[in-house]
Amino acid sequence: MASSVTPTPILKDELDIVIPTIRNLDFLEMWRPFFQPYHLIIVQDGDPSKVIKVPEGFDYELYNRNDINRILGPKASCISFKDSACRCFGYMVSKKKYIFTIDDDCFVAKDPSGNDINALEQHIKNLLSPSTPFFFNTLYDPYREGTDFVRGYPFSLREGVPTAVSHGLWLNIPDYDAPTQLVKPRERNTRFVDAVLTIPKGTLFPMCGMNLAFDRELIGPAMYFGLMGDGQPIGRYDDMWAGWCMKVICDHMGWGVKTGLPYIWHSKASNPFVNLKKEYKGIYWQEELIPFFQATTLPKECTTVQSCYKELSKQVKAKLGKVDDYFNKLADAMLTWIEAWDELNPSGQQVVNGK
Repeated sequence: MASSVTPTPILKDELDIVIPTIRNLDFLEMWRPFFQPYHLIIVQDGDPSKVIKVPEGFDYELYNRNDINRILGPKASCISFKDSACRCFGYMVSKKKYIFTIDDDCFVAKDPSGNDINALEQHIKNLLSPSTPFFFNTLYDPYREGTDFVRGYPFSLREGVPTAVSHGLWLNIPDYDAPTQLVKPRERNTRFVDAVLTIPKGTLFPMCGMNLAFDRELIGPAMYFGLMGDGQPIGRYDDMWAGWCMKVICDHMGWGVKTGLPYIWHSKASNPFVNLKKEYKGIYWQEELIPFFQATTLPKECTTVQSCYKELSKQVKAKLGKVDDYFNKLADAMLTWIEAWDELNPSGQQVVNGK
């Protein structure tokens, strides 16, 4: 009977799911209906001798610190240790066009009607439809079913531009910093907002890596999650750093970034005291980092993501090195990351100016 044929999952052979973890991946059981058809890249953080159990029936490859050192050699120094920033190694070794990354404490959320939300499917919809960064549409994403461009929206801009990143949100435990966690320990996000919007050109945002998808062929080399965790003076700014760099480059290249749907259920709050220790310097530094990124412009000679990223690294060293020597180390690591990316992706001359 034709009706019993399972439809082929969208982008099955063009998307990898990247998961950083230090524990057994029992959480995959609940995601099985949505994730099983896809290839998983698991980046094991912490002790490489620990055995991580993955439920049966999933197609996956698993990399631990020994693998990272073996594959990257001396360049492995750019991949963080004892921090979920290690996930970006998975972006580098993937051979697919798209990446979806999710944390192992993120469960399947339900929509207001009580149906399970297929987060991956919504991310794919976001990425496969254009973005509108140059002019805001008051009915949000005009390419979704049941909506369109409103009166007064310029017809010349209705074609939109390629979408590089889809940033999803979280029900239950919100992604708060330590001071906010301490002030509002019981706060939970129960608001399901049925909206996807393009973040306007020139506007930065705090990118969370917990529920995130992107076009690896388009923006992959900019998705470096920095130097965090073991031996570093800062943590919990890995995704933020990647988000600021990525957004400056997307604005320069004329690509879009969407935020909103899909929601996942964020199951547990991390310890606010541990978080405060990790974030302490970042909370001060971000007051200088944000104006730096807001003021950053890239020369028109930068026509690939790699050339943009190298230029950004140069500016980080020149302007943020005086904030703290850590930023000199980070600027060097940004260059190491690009070298490693190009070594593992030799044909990867990135898309030039959106074409």
